[in-house]
Amino acid sequence: MPLAKTLDLLDKSIPPRKIILFLAWPTIVEQILQTLVQYVDTAMVGSLGATATAAVAVGTSSIWLINGVMNAVAIGFAVQIARYIGAGELDRVKRIMTQAVLAIAVGGLFFTGLMELIAPHLPHWLGAEAAVVPLATSYLRWFGSAYLFNMAMVVCSNVLRCSGDTKTPLFFNAITNVLNVVGNFLLIFPTREITVFGSSFTMWGAGLGVTGAAISTAASFAFSGLALLGAVYFRESPIRIPIRSSYRPDKHVLREVARLGTPNALERMTLSFGQIAMTALVTGIGTTALAAHHLAITAESISYLPCFGFSAAATTLVAQALGAGETELATRYGRLCTIYGTVLMTVAGALMFIFARGLMSIFTGEAAVLDLGAGVLRIEALAEPFFALSMVIPGVLRGAGDTKWPFYISVIGMWGVRLISAYILAYPLGLGLTGAWIGMVLDLVVRGVLSVIRFATGKWKNAWTSSKNAKSA
Repeated sequence: MPLAKTLDLLDKSIPPRKIILFLAWPTIVEQILQTLVQYVDTAMVGSLGATATAAVAVGTSSIWLINGVMNAVAIGFAVQIARYIGAGELDRVKRIMTQAVLAIAVGGLFFTGLMELIAPHLPHWLGAEAAVVPLATSYLRWFGSAYLFNMAMVVCSNVLRCSGDTKTPLFFNAITNVLNVVGNFLLIFPTREITVFGSSFTMWGAGLGVTGAAISTAASFAFSGLALLGAVYFRESPIRIPIRSSYRPDKHVLREVARLGTPNALERMTLSFGQIAMTALVTGIGTTALAAHHLAITAESISYLPCFGFSAAATTLVAQALGAGETELATRYGRLCTIYGTVLMTVAGALMFIFARGLMSIFTGEAAVLDLGAGVLRIEALAEPFFALSMVIPGVLRGAGDTKWPFYISVIGMWGVRLISAYILAYPLGLGLTGAWIGMVLDLVVRGVLSVIRFATGKWKNAWTSSKNAKSA
């Protein structure tokens, strides 16, 4: 079991830059690895044609929705853990961790059952073409079968990061990504002749196509979920708990999870339902547009990887600093994380604009899909600085327990700006997929600006105390 190097995150003798990078870089590397695997996964499925790509695309927004709810639950536990580590209340930390394990078991089984129920119907609800429906249904069912392990992976990764250990999630998720690629290679394609350095040999393959990609992902989730649970139980850390702990529901802990997690869940649901609506809107344009939309979103994901690391670092550092009563230190961490994330994402956006066509060519050789996807990527590149602000600053707010404002901002941006403008531009004005992505850009600009305004007020620093006082009044 890998042991993470320890560092006192509240030690003022250590430059804040060093502490931020200590927390951020493993998360950034982890996200890069996951994205590269997603690239390989998408390219493998994309090689099967636009129908296979569309089958995966139809369910993607719904998968993001469930993942968003799981992340919201994880944040509810992780922020509490970081706060009480900062305050030195380790017995309380362990009690919270046992409730997190209980939530993994209950939530994981619930989401598996839910996906099994909706998988046959979701492609029809989203208006998928007849050839896409059976492939999409199979993909969703196999993906959903691993939600117990997926939730273990999400919750344990979040609580480990907020305890200051970002390397253990990186280690196990890196192995998981390798397993996923190998599984894809064996399960997606049929048995075939392969030539390497002039030598040919027969490579076995299951030939399961889209279903094979889902099975590979489910199996890799099982590995990562079990491994990260093992880290919680067997690796020496502030969150380590005995296997024979009491798992009886603790209403005080769960109430706090609900207070912190519910706005975050609503935020994720707002964005995910908006993305589902966006998928339905794009589906109406046609299969080529849907394939280009899905592949362009996948290609774009490389640009915002730094922000995941700085957002996660901001959540941990702000929560621990405020737990220790260090308000000014929390503000400094929040400001620096935002600056670093925005600068890096601006550079990444510029590179995405220049190499848009090359990025798209990784996933498809179909000229119509490639041209359309490259065009919308260049439009999206213009909004990357605002996208960074809308990602990192909510990490600051969550660390402070100010989880309502990210929800409010997401409602305004997604439902008040993106969907309305995307529909008008795509249909009445006849701009198709290009118009839909212009609507996405307008949304990101609005969310970025509103996030900056909330951070500048400074009211987030007292959100945790204000909420608890209001509750006890």
